[in-house]
Amino acid sequence: MNKLQRNLAFLFLFILFTKQAPAQLAVHGETVYTMAGPPIENGVVLIQNGKIKAVGPASSLPIPSGWQQRKAKVVTPGLIDAHATAGLTGIFNQDHDQDQLDHGSAIQAQLRALDAFNLHEPLVAYLRSFGITCLHSSHAPGELVSGQSLVVKTAGRTVDQAVLKAPAMLTATLRSSASKGARKSPGTRAKMVAMLRQEFIRAQDYQRRRKESDQEGKAFQRDLNLEALAEALEGRLPVLITADRAQDIASALRLQQEFGFSLVLDSAAESYLMPEEIHQAGVPVILHPTMARPQGDRENLSFRTAAKLKAAGIAVALQSGYESYVPKVRVVLFEAAVAAAHGLSFEQALATVTVDAARLLGVADRVGSLEAGKDADLALYDGDPFEYTSHCIGVIIDGQVVESEPR
Repeated sequence: MNKLQRNLAFLFLFILFTKQAPAQLAVHGETVYTMAGPPIENGVVLIQNGKIKAVGPASSLPIPSGWQQRKAKVVTPGLIDAHATAGLTGIFNQDHDQDQLDHGSAIQAQLRALDAFNLHEPLVAYLRSFGITCLHSSHAPGELVSGQSLVVKTAGRTVDQAVLKAPAMLTATLRSSASKGARKSPGTRAKMVAMLRQEFIRAQDYQRRRKESDQEGKAFQRDLNLEALAEALEGRLPVLITADRAQDIASALRLQQEFGFSLVLDSAAESYLMPEEIHQAGVPVILHPTMARPQGDRENLSFRTAAKLKAAGIAVALQSGYESYVPKVRVVLFEAAVAAAHGLSFEQALATVTVDAARLLGVADRVGSLEAGKDADLALYDGDPFEYTSHCIGVIIDGQVVESEPR
């Protein structure tokens, strides 16, 4: 066999094995939390062609002959990190792997996380090893408008194959980290809100001029920054506003009422001070990591905020967030465990990192619960997943076992 023949043979084998359908797989759990109904004791999840074929008790759902099998004490849907920077943030904390924030200007709505996300970043694999199968990743808070986020699986060959939703949200910041100081703009809270308001007014004018140009058949000069803001005004792109102090949360709610965009509050450390206002506005909250450091704008955070918001009827999901020091991100599995220890029930806490997060992000038709027809994304544990001594012993994404070493 000459060199050309060897190369062709290698190419054929590569195509064959990278495009083959996922194996038929049965996952047996002593307890299966489907998040679509009561937990199933001695349950089975049947997986075929990357999708969930059936879920039920082992007594009524026999495993077909010849299927591969995996066993665990506890089986849950793959976990969802409702807001992260992993994939833009790198594990080494060096310039070459830090794409999480551009300081070129205060408002950069045109930046897309999709264009910078590194699916093969070790930090993504680190999170995946704990059972996290889906990330809502974005540029970090720190500029008034930092860009557009994406929702993506934590395994795949390319980000385009792994992406669930892009763009997902427009990310903005109303807290001290977005202030440039008294001699630069924006230097105060009032200036930050005024700049956002002015930019939305410009986007409204952009919408009007583009519509007129389309009606008249004239050429129109596009502005990607205003185009993203216009999509938010049209309701096609939710606006994620990071705000911790009650005064900043109130400003975010005021802007939402004024311009009518779909708002999601991010971090929201003092949200427990105004649950009625948030509930009345119908605004969900992606709460800060439960164990975030109580300093700066978050100095008044509480471990019980998730439980208080849930009790007020507010949709809540948890996140790993962003920190400027190694290890860069937290793990939502442990953040949910702390929330469960401070007011949430086990299943409420699990929902904040599975089905409730999926609903909030608009991807519940594919992930977040174990139901027939949904993506076969599962996390397997050798004990209570919120118990620190338990281990994640398997992770399945789109029907493929992507992690099998205990973490």
